[in-house]
Amino acid sequence: QLQLVESGGGLVQAGGSLRLSCAASGRTFSRTAMGWSRQAPGKEREFVAAIGWISGVTYYADSVKGRFTISRDIAKNTVYLQMNSLKPEDTAVYYCNADSSLSDIVDRAADYWGQGTQVTVSS
Repeated sequence: QLQLVESGGGLVQAGGSLRLSCAASGRTFSRTAMGWSRQAPGKEREFVAAIGWISGVTYYADSVKGRFTISRDIAKNTVYLQMNSLKPEDTAVYYCNADSSLSDIVDRAADYWGQGTQVTVSS
C-alpha cells in the first residue's frame, strides 16, 4: 500500500518558521490528494491543509490561512507544509495524510496517515 513519513518538526519561537516534509512510498497510483492534520494535547484532530495531487487545488483551515502554504513535488512524491508566523496555538503533532479525495482529508477521514512529527512553538 502507501507509506507516509514526515520530517521537519521541531521547537521554534513564536513568529518563526518551519517546513514539514512528507515522503510517500509504495503504491501511489490511486493517491489523488494529500494534506496535513494536527492534534494538540487534549484536543481532537484538526484539519490543516490539503492539496489535489494533479490539480494543485489547495484548501486551508481558517486558523492557518495566510500563514501556512502546502505544496507538492510530483516527481519526488513529496508534499510540504511551509509554516510561517508560528503561534503557540500551532503546537501539535502534525500528521501527513493521503487519500483519493480532498474531502476525506478535510473531514479527517483520510485512508493513510503518517506517524506524526512534533511541532512546538514557544512564546
